Amino acid sequence: MAVSEQQLELIERQLGRKPRGLVAIAWQNQQGIPAVLQMRSLVDDQPFPTLYWLSSKDLYQAIAEIETGGEVKRIEQQIETDDELRCAHLADQQRYVDLRWQLMAEEDRQRIATLGFSDLFDHYGIGGIRHWEKVRCLHMQYAFHLAAGGTAIGRLLDNRYGLDKLQLTQ
Repeated sequence: MAVSEQQLELIERQLGRKPRGLVAIAWQNQQGIPAVLQMRSLVDDQPFPTLYWLSSKDLYQAIAEIETGGEVKRIEQQIETDDELRCAHLADQQRYVDLRWQLMAEEDRQRIATLGFSDLFDHYGIGGIRHWEKVRCLHMQYAFHLAAGGTAIGRLLDNRYGLDKLQLTQ
């Protein structure tokens, strides 16, 4: 969805700076507060493999506390032992890669090929991670969950921590 001037001002306050490579708002709450931004894959001829960026300060803080509590390691251990979670997570990684290519502007796609970055965009998943069975950043995992209508890790976070019930004010 397009970004209004009012939303852009809010995004700048959320991030503490002007966003670089902003394409659109990928998800907002019912009050119109942006929470996930869709980003360009190439900014100033530099690869930016993060398709979705979490902008909500409320979600950012809640997820930071979850990460500080060791949840990334717990989820990675669960991925190792839970075949259903592992398969769903790997499918989400592939969906992310496919969606990034699908949503990419044609000019960026061509420039990425010219600059030799195609392999990076073919193999780096959520949060720019090469080893898909790992979880680099829950913020990026959750951003994809919101923007894409659900992911295995996002549902896990909603079930464990109620992030889907968090009232967003900023």
